[in-house]
Amino acid sequence: MAAYDFTAPRLHVADDLVPGAVLPLERAQANYLLNVLRRGPDDPVLLFNGRDGEWRATLAQSGRKSADLVVREQTRPQTPRPDLQYLFAPLKSARLDYLAQKAVEMGAGTIRPVFTRYTQGERLNVERLRANALEAAEQCGILALPEISEAVRLPVALAALAPERLLVFCDEDAPLSDPIAALRAAADPAAPPPLAVLVGPEGGFAQEERALISARPNTVALSLGPRILRADTAAVAVLALVQSVLGDTR
Repeated sequence: MAAYDFTAPRLHVADDLVPGAVLPLERAQANYLLNVLRRGPDDPVLLFNGRDGEWRATLAQSGRKSADLVVREQTRPQTPRPDLQYLFAPLKSARLDYLAQKAVEMGAGTIRPVFTRYTQGERLNVERLRANALEAAEQCGILALPEISEAVRLPVALAALAPERLLVFCDEDAPLSDPIAALRAAADPAAPPPLAVLVGPEGGFAQEERALISARPNTVALSLGPRILRADTAAVAVLALVQSVLGDTR
């Protein structure tokens, strides 16, 4: 038997999840279940709220365009939010959507936009960022919702990092060396520290920004190879590296 039910649709709800609770569906959610997925009475739906784990519910149609969910039993207990911070220079909207979704899928527990000198504009829709993070959590079975922080300037973001947190700095000027060896040299994989990853804008970091980052103790500059990666591609690449060496997939 599969460890996870991939056949039942999964929804985030704000309500507390307890056995027997009856939760009215929002209109968009009802339309999605009744008309898009063609779900009927007693069909299972998985629910999570980021606090109470995951629960199985059944659908109870209350009208032609409305329905309730009846909470039945817990399928998975709540897991803690991953202690991995992802810091990034905001991108244009469509690629920012992708970045937010992939960061959540790769296990980022905190997503923190950081303004740098070469950031592509400083207008950021934080609610859209949250919506994309929530969508990724719904689709990928994630229980702990990531924290979406307000955007800050780079010096403020660096100052907010605890001294014991290892900062992995994606630096296009770092020597081309083995990134796995560099991570292992920076921290013990058997007892990894709390982690943060920083990816800059596609224009790169200004020299004074690079100097500021490099001057921070407990920081490792990492090259992602001989090719220049777009910022959203770099997000997936560096998070995969960090998680496989020092994170929760090692």
